[in-house]
Amino acid sequence: MTHKSPILEFDDDRSAILMPDPYRFAKNGPIPARAVICFFKDVFDTLLVEGKLTKLGDLHSEIGDHPVYSYLIDGKPITVFHPGVGAPLAAGFLEELIAVGVTKYIVCGGCGVLNPEIAAGHPVILTSAIRDEGTSYHYLPPAREVKANLKGVAALEKTFKESGLEYRLGKTWTTDAIYRETKGRRNIRMADGCDVVEMEAAAFFAVAQFREITLGQVVYGGDLVIPEGWDGREWHKRDDDRRLMFEMAAKAVLNL
Repeated sequence: MTHKSPILEFDDDRSAILMPDPYRFAKNGPIPARAVICFFKDVFDTLLVEGKLTKLGDLHSEIGDHPVYSYLIDGKPITVFHPGVGAPLAAGFLEELIAVGVTKYIVCGGCGVLNPEIAAGHPVILTSAIRDEGTSYHYLPPAREVKANLKGVAALEKTFKESGLEYRLGKTWTTDAIYRETKGRRNIRMADGCDVVEMEAAAFFAVAQFREITLGQVVYGGDLVIPEGWDGREWHKRDDDRRLMFEMAAKAVLNL
């Protein structure tokens, strides 16, 4: 089991010394089995002002409490929550919700753009992720990439097509180090076929495979990461795009 590089020491034992609590939300009754994982705090703030979220409970980290809500879409309740930022925290929270019975997920977020053809705000449904982070290696044997769940991809495609919205399919580069996106590393990722870069997808896809649940992810084009230099493109100010991504994710999870 030992290896020169510890991250390659995969252990397929499905038990662990510490496991998530399956009764975390028991006092509040059943939690909706479908969920949207949304990275946009501003969307949550708006939905709270609009009175459209019902709090189910909290997940916890040393950063503080991370609320979990119920949201009605087409008259049906779904679970919604913000997973924090970065693969370890996001995957840990995903594990905790899987443990209480949430088994179908659509993730919506933003991304850095490697392919300059992708406009700011344009949706990209992720089909696979290059595993340049650490979390996924605790869930799957070492490999260069991990595929997205086909049912998750299909649910997102169906939703976008029914809504008449343009989108593209794409591979992402999942990294832990936003300040180590070098020109050389970017060139390798472009050769791998990556269009975008972010910090969680590979871990989400790996946890989903390991726990045998369904998860799809859509991101919208954000800052431009190209050799000529970085361009923020004011991606975090695209309020309408962020709300739209949330609504599309909520509709898509009903297709799972």
